[in-house]
Parts: sequence; structure tokens; C-alpha cells
Amino acid sequence: MTAETGKSLARRDLLKAGLAAGAAMAAPAAGAPTAPAAPSGGKFKLKYAPHFGMFQNHAGPDSVNQVKFMADQGFSALEDNGMKGRSKEEQERIARELARLNMTMGVFVASAGFGNSGYASGDAGTRDRFLKEMQDSVEVAKRVNAKWCTVVPGDLHHRLEMDYQTANVVDLLRRAAAICEPAGLVMVLEPLNPFRDHPNMFLSKVPQAFMICRAVNSPSCKILFDMYHQQITEGNIIPNIDLAWSEVAYFQTGDNPGRNEPTTGEMNYKNIFRHIHGKGFQGVLGMEHGNARPGKEGELAVINAYRACDAF
Repeated sequence: MTAETGKSLARRDLLKAGLAAGAAMAAPAAGAPTAPAAPSGGKFKLKYAPHFGMFQNHAGPDSVNQVKFMADQGFSALEDNGMKGRSKEEQERIARELARLNMTMGVFVASAGFGNSGYASGDAGTRDRFLKEMQDSVEVAKRVNAKWCTVVPGDLHHRLEMDYQTANVVDLLRRAAAICEPAGLVMVLEPLNPFRDHPNMFLSKVPQAFMICRAVNSPSCKILFDMYHQQITEGNIIPNIDLAWSEVAYFQTGDNPGRNEPTTGEMNYKNIFRHIHGKGFQGVLGMEHGNARPGKEGELAVINAYRACDAF
């Protein structure tokens, strides 16, 4: 995903930008510079996952060089919302480099129904498109060795009682889970905050996602706990992590206000990361945020922020 290194983008713009960049990215020109070998403080304790564009001023525009730079800095995972929009050749090229560096592939976006209430209404056309998206996502996941994919189940349907909407979403996700389970792919449902970024989404809170995952009752349907969104919606981050723990498969980070790196807002990420690490979490924490400052200085500030918050 390509994100602005200054002000953070809204979620919808992030997804659109990532998908567009993925589709457009071409193979590097002959003689393209390799990523500089920068000193690192060793591997981080947790699998923080930068995204493409976050360190472009240091590593250049080529995706593989950016992955190399991430590894040099101690990161052991990559997140790319727009992976599905990249060519098969580019997907395979990135996957080879991740495997060579022993890095984990984080989420890519499988389905994001912004502006579509058909997930909640039970619309047959939306159902068929979504299930096709999940079949396609299984193939992408195989190609890039991904275990998780993001699902955003669309908008609220304002002419239907909420419980009926929930039942429709549960039924749809059960069908999708039947596609994902044989491949070992996990849909992670992302609640999005309604107050700052996404006022009309069906899924907005972690307890709501928890209830849906319990109803779907599949190892292929879990929660993406985006801590930026949930700080805005409900706060109480550490207790909610504990309450939802059995259904949480993936985290995303970002401070509030601003949706930039930890230490730029109000959230105590050092305590949060210590808590997640103490629970034995082995998965990925996607760095789905912008850089508070531009240029190389801003990129180094991101790395130093994670160093500081990972020092527990």
C-alpha cells in the first residue's frame, strides 16, 4: 500500500491508493539502485509490518528494495493492502524476497464494500461478487504465502433492522469461510470508526466483530483489531484486547489523533505492545498509518518510534 508520509489518509483513500499503485507498479529498470544497508538495533520483539511507500525516501521506489530496507531495520513482516491489484509477476517477485529474508506476509485487502450495503441487506449480486472475490483472494494468498486477508463488510442498510443485517452478514461470511478454510486463509474483519473516518459502515466495534466471529464459528473468520480505529470508537484498548482475545488474529497500529506512528498522539503503545507480547502473540501488527514528518527524517522517526515502544 502506498500512503502519504505526511498527513494520514482516510481508510477509503488508503485502499484505493494501494490498489491503484499495485496495479500500476512495474518491474524495476535495469541498474536500479539497491536499498542501502542501514544499521539496525536487531529484530523487533513483535512482527511490526511496514507498508510500501513508508520508507521510499531511503529505499527508492522499487518494492523489493523497500522490503530489503525493512529487513535491514529489523522488521520481520510486510503489509500490503493493494497486493491483490499487483501483477502476478510482481506478487511472485515480492513473495520470493519475503521468503529469502524470512519475513511474514501480512494482510492484503480481499473485499472492502465501501458504499455498498448489499453485504448487510442480503443482496444476491453482492453475495456472488463477494464470494468470487474470496475465491480470487485464495489464489493471491497462495502466490504470496499470505495467511490473512482483510474484509470490510460494507455499509449499513438503513431500512432493515440491525439484527437482520447481522444475520445476513453472518450467513455471507459462513459461505466465504467454506472457501477459505481448505486453503488455510483467514478473513480478518475490520471494524472502522464512525466518528472520524467512516460514519456509515456496518462494522464499527470490536465487540460487534467478536459476536459475528462467534456466530460464524470458523477458524477462517477472525478479528482485525485496528487500534487507531478502536481508540476513537471505544478506547479501553488493553481490556478490549483481553475480552476479544480468542477471536483476534491480527492487529494494526496508528496513533490518535493524526493516524501516524506511535508516540505522535495520545496512545501508550509501549504498554500496549508489552501487553500483546506478554500474551504470547505470534502474529503480525500492521503499521497502517502515515509518517508524521516528510522525507528521510520522517522515515527515521517512524523506525525510532517503534524502537522506543518495543523497548520493554
